[in-house]
Amino acid sequence: MLQALIIVFREGFEAFLSVAIIFAYLKKTGRDWLRPAVWWGIAFSVVASFGLGYLLQRVNQPLWEAVLGFVAAILVATFVIHMWRVAPRMKRDMEQKLEQHATSGSRALALLGTFVFTAFMITREGMETALMLIQVRVGRFWLGCALGLAAAAAMSWLWAHFGHRINLKRFFQVTGLFLLLFTAQIVFYSIHELAEAEVLPNSEAIHAATEPYSSDGRYSVWITLGMLTVCAGWLVGSAAVDKARAQRAVEAG
Repeated sequence: MLQALIIVFREGFEAFLSVAIIFAYLKKTGRDWLRPAVWWGIAFSVVASFGLGYLLQRVNQPLWEAVLGFVAAILVATFVIHMWRVAPRMKRDMEQKLEQHATSGSRALALLGTFVFTAFMITREGMETALMLIQVRVGRFWLGCALGLAAAAAMSWLWAHFGHRINLKRFFQVTGLFLLLFTAQIVFYSIHELAEAEVLPNSEAIHAATEPYSSDGRYSVWITLGMLTVCAGWLVGSAAVDKARAQRAVEAG
């Protein structure tokens, strides 16, 4: 449940944040007439993401689960690294790209461009979420998803009203750290599934050795708690460093 909660929380907040930036920019630039295209883009993204999630939930063959696990690991790792690089200028980059799509020569092209841009931004998060969630379909899975979505909505509300108090850089860093650790876990799960599909040499021995650490193994909860402990420790350490730097700046000033 904890893994599903954190995954949906991180990806859901990123999606909510993208929508908030789009709407705010359209309002600031006097393009409120493009808002319907944004809503249609959101609707398309939700349908596409749930559609992929539904199809992936029906996958129960070990070989396919292993393949999808490796795909998810590659996508998650590259997206996390990408977000670490672009997070400080995420808002500016989105506004520049939206400006390009929203200033097309005709009204129809502007609507289409805004729709495509919104659909791409939100669907990317939804597809990534679906690929990761296929690896944690155990325990109180749906409860974790619901709590993660509620937390993402609450975080988005807080950002909209008290944005200056939320350190988005640290948020993306600590959740990115969790996802990178989870990526390593996905690779482990995929190897386990390949062994179950009898693709690897000595598959039976590998499967028996990795079974206790699989997504429904007896050590899976402890692995998740260990990942959370690492992230919490990193966050506490980062907060201490930030506080020390701020204090030195005050003393120097």
